Amino acid sequence: MTNDIYGPFPGGPRAFGQTLLDALTDGQRARYEELGANLDVVERRIAAACAAAGRSRDEVTLIVVTKTYPAEDSALLAGLGVTDVAENRDQDAAPKAELCANLPLEWHFVGQLQTNKVRSVVRYANRVHSVDRLRLVGSLSAAVLKSERPELGCLVQVALDKEAGGGEGRAGVAPAEVAALADAIAAAPGLRLDGVMTVAPLAGPLAGDPAGAFERLAEISTAVRASHPAATMVSAGMSGDLEQAVAAGATHVRVGTAVLGVRSPLG
Repeated sequence: MTNDIYGPFPGGPRAFGQTLLDALTDGQRARYEELGANLDVVERRIAAACAAAGRSRDEVTLIVVTKTYPAEDSALLAGLGVTDVAENRDQDAAPKAELCANLPLEWHFVGQLQTNKVRSVVRYANRVHSVDRLRLVGSLSAAVLKSERPELGCLVQVALDKEAGGGEGRAGVAPAEVAALADAIAAAPGLRLDGVMTVAPLAGPLAGDPAGAFERLAEISTAVRASHPAATMVSAGMSGDLEQAVAAGATHVRVGTAVLGVRSPLG
C-alpha cells in the first residue's frame, strides 16, 4: 500500500521491530517522531494522574483512538510501543486491521455497532466497548460462534444522561438497565463480560462534570462486579478528561487527539 504523505506502508514484517526506523521514508520518520512526542506527553499525564490518585501506573491501559487516521499511523504507533488501538466505524477499521494483521496490536471497537456490521467486526476486534442492547448481544454471540474465533470481550456502554430521563437516541443503556444487559452478555456463548464503558455526558445533571460522571460509572462498575467479579474493566476518559477518569478508577483511557494531533485526517 502507498499513501500520498507516507509512501510505502511501514507495517510489513521486514519493516517492523528493530528495522522499523531504517525502513521509514522522511515523511514517515517525521510522523513517527511527532507521535512519539505526543505519546510522551500523554504518558506523563497518565502517570501524574495515577500518582495523584495513589494508583500504580500499571493499573491504567492507554487505548489510542485511531479513527479517521490511516493504517500507517497504527503501524507507527505499534513501533512506538502502543499495544491497544480503537476504531468506531467498521468500514474504516476492517481494512486497517487487515493491513496491520502482523503487528502486535489489540483492536477495540468503540462506536455504535449496527447488527449488519457484526460479522465483520468479530473478524478483528478483541473487544467491543459499545454493547447497548440485547439484540446486539445475540448477534455478536452468533457471529463469534460461527467464526470459531476465541471469546470476544464485551463492555456495557452506559449512557449516564439517561439516568435523568434524557439522552434519547444516544448510544448506551440507562444505569438501571446495566445489570440485565451484563447478565445477558455473561450468559451468551462466545462472549466474555469485561466491564463497563461511558463517555462523559453532554446533557443531564452530570453534563460538564466528568469527575462526577466517572465516579457514577465507578459505582455502576462495583455493582456489576458484585455479580460478575471478573468484569473489572472500566473504560472512561478521553484526551480532555483522562485525569478525572483515572482519579475515579478507570482501567482504560481512550485517547485520540492528544496523541494523533489535530492535523487534517486522511480520507
